[in-house]
Amino acid sequence: MKIFISIPSVNLAYGGPAVSVVALANGLAQAGHQIGLWCPNNSVTRVEPMSGAESLELLTGTFDQAVASFGMPQLMHDNGIWWAHNHRIARYAERHGLPRVVSTRGMLEPWARRHKRGRKTVAWQLYQKRDLLSAAALHATSDQEAANVEALMPGKLVAAIGNGLDMPGEDSVAFSDGARQAGPRQALFLGRIHPVKGLPLLLRAWHLAAPKDWRLVLAGPDEEGHQQLLEAEVARLGLAGVVSFTGPVSGEAKAQLLAASHLFVLPSHSESFGMVVGEALAHGLPVLTTLNVPWPQLEQLGCGWRVSGTVEAIAAALSDATRCDNQRLAQMGRRGRDLIAEQYGWDKIAERFTGLYSRVLANPGAPVSA
Repeated sequence: MKIFISIPSVNLAYGGPAVSVVALANGLAQAGHQIGLWCPNNSVTRVEPMSGAESLELLTGTFDQAVASFGMPQLMHDNGIWWAHNHRIARYAERHGLPRVVSTRGMLEPWARRHKRGRKTVAWQLYQKRDLLSAAALHATSDQEAANVEALMPGKLVAAIGNGLDMPGEDSVAFSDGARQAGPRQALFLGRIHPVKGLPLLLRAWHLAAPKDWRLVLAGPDEEGHQQLLEAEVARLGLAGVVSFTGPVSGEAKAQLLAASHLFVLPSHSESFGMVVGEALAHGLPVLTTLNVPWPQLEQLGCGWRVSGTVEAIAAALSDATRCDNQRLAQMGRRGRDLIAEQYGWDKIAERFTGLYSRVLANPGAPVSA
C-alpha cells in the first residue's frame, strides 16, 4: 500500500503521538508498505528511518509540495484534529476521492473538548464535524476513547488500536541495580507540564499521604506557564525539599530516569492512550494513575493502581504504593513488562493498522460503517 501519514509535529514537546506516529510509520515501512510522513512544521527532518524501513519517505514543504513529491497515495492517515492542515487534508482527500483515516489522538475526549471550548465549538460547527463524517474511518487508541468518539459520531467505523512500544534492554529496567536500595526512593512523573496532567492534584495528594523517605520528580517540558503555578503550590505545601523539576528529558537521560525510579505516577484528567504508562511498564515500573487513563490492565494484572481522579483517592493509593517494599514493587513492574512484551510490539500494531487500511480500501469512495 501507498499511504500518506500526517501529524502536526514530531517534536517531543507535542507529546506521545510524536513518538507513536513515527514508530508506526517505521513499522508499516518495515512491513513493506510505501509510507510518506509529513508535518506542517517540517520537524519530520529530525526523524531517522529504522533499519528495514527504507520505503519510509520524509516529506517536507507545504502539504501540496509534500503530496506532489510523494505522488498520489492510495490512502491518507491524518493524526489529530482542529488544526488548519487537518481541514486542508480532508478537503484534498474529498476532491480526489481518496479514503482517509483520522486518528483523533484524544482530542475528542471530554476534558479536551472542554479545554478552550469556545474556539472548538465554532470550529466543530464550521468544519470539524463535517471533516470527521467524511473520513472513511476513525481511529482511537483505546476502547475508552473509541466509546467517546462513537458517542459523537454514531454509525462511523471507529477502530480501537493501541500504540506499540519499544522494549528496553534488561540493563534499563528498574530495580536491576541493587545499589539503589539505600537513600530515598523515587516516584516519577514524565510528560508535558500541562493542566491536563492533573499535577496540582498529585502535589496535594503527596502532601496528604506524606510518604516517608520518598521524593517526587516531575520531568517534562513546561506548557502554558503551568510549571510556575506548580512551583508556587510546592512552596505553599512545604514540599520544596521533596519535589523537583528536571525540564524535558529524552533518549538515554529519559531511560536512566525511568530505571532509577521506583514508582511511576500519572494523575491525568484525560488520556487517549497514555504512552508514558506503557513506557514505564516496559521499564519494569509499577504505575499509579487515574480512571481517566485507559489502562485497566494495571489492576487486572497487578502491575499498578488505577483510582478516581481526586486528591483523596490518589493520596490513598500513594500511601499504599509507598509502603510497598522494593521486592513487591519489582514484582509488579515485571508483570507490567511482560504485558508490554506480549501485546504491544510494533509488528503487531502495524499488522492491525494494515487490516484497517485494507478494510477501508475495500470500500473506496464511501465512509465505512461500523
